[in-house]
Parts: sequence; structure tokens; C-alpha cells
Amino acid sequence: MRHTFRATIWRYPGDAGWRFVTLPTDVTDEIDDHTVAAQRGFGSVRVEVQLGASRWQTSLFPSKDAGSFVLPLKKPVRAAEGVDDGDEVELTITVLDPTA
Repeated sequence: MRHTFRATIWRYPGDAGWRFVTLPTDVTDEIDDHTVAAQRGFGSVRVEVQLGASRWQTSLFPSKDAGSFVLPLKKPVRAAEGVDDGDEVELTITVLDPTA
């Protein structure tokens, strides 16, 4: 299952300074419908992500506040792609086989 979408980078409040994007609800709904039985701790879903030339594996995490999944963006990826808080980016995510 693969999805391409645009989302805005935002900073989680607090000292840690994590950056995230929130998935569109239609993408979240489809992923949730197809992975509910295979979701990991806290409802996370393993994915491969592409942002520009950067590709990596991580997890999506459910956010009750957003009513969607959120995707963390590490500093090395943001630096490599020249993106920062408030930037709208295009991402492609591929849901990984939880048994692999």
C-alpha cells in the first residue's frame, strides 16, 4: 500500500523539539482499515518514507488530537532536504509488511 500526499511540517511543543507531519485523514482511514490487526505498540504502523531524495524506514503513530496518524521527521532528513517548520512537503509512504 503506497500513498503520496502533501503535508506541513510542525514542531511538537516541548523541549524535545520533534518535528512531524500529519497525514490526510483519507490516507489515515485507508491505512487504519488495512492494518488494524497488524498494528504494533501504541497503534503504530511501520512504513518506508520518501521525501525528496531521502528514503528511510520509521513508524506512523496515531494522534487522538489530530484524529490521524503523524509521521516524525528527523533532523538529518530535514537538513538533507532543506525543509523546516511550516514548509509544505510532498511525501510518499509505503506500508511495510508487519511479518517481514
